[in-house]
Amino acid sequence: FSSFRFDIYRKVPKDLTQPTYTGAIISVCCCLFILFLFLSELTGFIATEIVNELYVDDPDKDSGGKIEVNLNISLPNLHCELVGLDIQDEMGRHEVGHIDNSMKIPLNNGDGCRFEGHFSINKVPGNFHVSTHSATAQPQNPDMTHIIHKLSFGDKLQVHNVHGAFNALEGADKLSSNPLASHDYILKIVPTVYEDMSGKQRYSYQYTVANK
Repeated sequence: FSSFRFDIYRKVPKDLTQPTYTGAIISVCCCLFILFLFLSELTGFIATEIVNELYVDDPDKDSGGKIEVNLNISLPNLHCELVGLDIQDEMGRHEVGHIDNSMKIPLNNGDGCRFEGHFSINKVPGNFHVSTHSATAQPQNPDMTHIIHKLSFGDKLQVHNVHGAFNALEGADKLSSNPLASHDYILKIVPTVYEDMSGKQRYSYQYTVANK
């Protein structure tokens, strides 16, 4: 009497087996499927995941109650000596012709102007606008048609797979609008903190736009 007689998983001698074309296809498909599952799990393990969280903003934390603004706008029918930046808010700030960290580049042989500026505003309701208020001699009918190349707030944030309205007015084109009309953009700004895998944080802002 031998216990081997109870073995229900008996091996068949190799000389009694015969490979088939169908069996080969099934074996290859199984190997490919297993490899696919392995690579899928490995990719999911290695890939970074973006986690979104909501928080209550502290106006004075990290930024001292200030928001950095980056503005780049072209006015093709307004001379540079007439272009200026005005800033005012509910804290009493009223500045006409802000010039710090700004640059004016003549366009169209001096008939137009490209204004680039980097400035800070308070975290309170207010406004800033490009106008002719700072000009020594006010023009009769200033042509305020323009195109906005960039308007962003806070740190520069260009991260793959991080989508949002960080530069919502990019490409805003008012060149074909009424030359004598003023253009008002009402912005709602939301602070956004991006923290990478190393723990480094960047403070930026998303915003929505409504035309008045």
